[in-house]
Amino acid sequence: MLTDELEVASSTLSAEPSAPAADQSSASERGKDTVPQGRIGFVGLGRMGKVMAANLAAAGREVIAYVRRPEQIERLAPLGLRATMDIAELFDCEFVITMLPNDEAVREVVIGGLGDGLAAGMRPGAIHLSMSTISTATASQLARELAHYGQGYIAAPVFGNPDAARARELFIIAAGAEADLDRCQPIFAALGQQVFRVGNDPAIANLVKLAGNAMSAATLEVLGEILALARKRGCDPRQLLAILTGTMFGSRIHKIYGKKIAEQQYGSAGFVFPLALKDVRLALNEAELAGVPMPSLSVVRDRLITGIARGYSECDWSALGMLAAEEAGLCGKTVN
Repeated sequence: MLTDELEVASSTLSAEPSAPAADQSSASERGKDTVPQGRIGFVGLGRMGKVMAANLAAAGREVIAYVRRPEQIERLAPLGLRATMDIAELFDCEFVITMLPNDEAVREVVIGGLGDGLAAGMRPGAIHLSMSTISTATASQLARELAHYGQGYIAAPVFGNPDAARARELFIIAAGAEADLDRCQPIFAALGQQVFRVGNDPAIANLVKLAGNAMSAATLEVLGEILALARKRGCDPRQLLAILTGTMFGSRIHKIYGKKIAEQQYGSAGFVFPLALKDVRLALNEAELAGVPMPSLSVVRDRLITGIARGYSECDWSALGMLAAEEAGLCGKTVN
């Protein structure tokens, strides 16, 4: 049985496609004539997944959404989605997208416990499009498993929150066989504003996503500390943020999340603490395997653990700023 986690789902690179070896082909390309064309299965109808699946339906695609509870079927119908509680109904899809919270949930869906996962059920030529943020090891494992059944695997995690997903402004980091990437391009176009192809190895896409989330988390920690300093010394944090973002620090992460910290608004509309902690741990694991010390990220991991211990599990990760303020002896926190 699938766990409840299935319902929880969270540039320096060139945007030009990477050039793979000229003779490369994919198992899914070789078997594409055996699979029905166009139909999309979707697993993981959380904050992000529900919006993404609805966008695909709005773009005219037939989307079959796998759910675990009957009441979800009626809620998804107005979005143009055909919901099912039988994952076998996804086996005839050309593409199956997963947008799940962690490695374990993705492995359970794709591999299953007794050969009842997507890999064993989908037809040769189908493509599993993994848009989850998972480890590179799991990405490689899934690619091998699907290749065994003559299916394709594309890793395509995204940068962006539910609001960006709703506006189709996600940034998609994609890797896998070039022919499979080409087949997925219409899906990418319906979901995001830009696609970065980072090569033939799906694991690299997940490494890029983990690196980006690690940098974001570290940036939020520093922002929280700086704005706490401003508040304690009598400097308007909003004015300081406007100066910083208007000069040397104008990134999206500084502007979007800095505003939340300056205004002390840490609601759960974005990326919550447990998911942020999961990604930071995955990034630290990659660093350990590569022999790369990341002391600043270790601090962020501990801060996220502290936030969860204080009951902030449902807060957006910008609440790292709330922790910084509390550590500075400031009060007046607001969680909206």
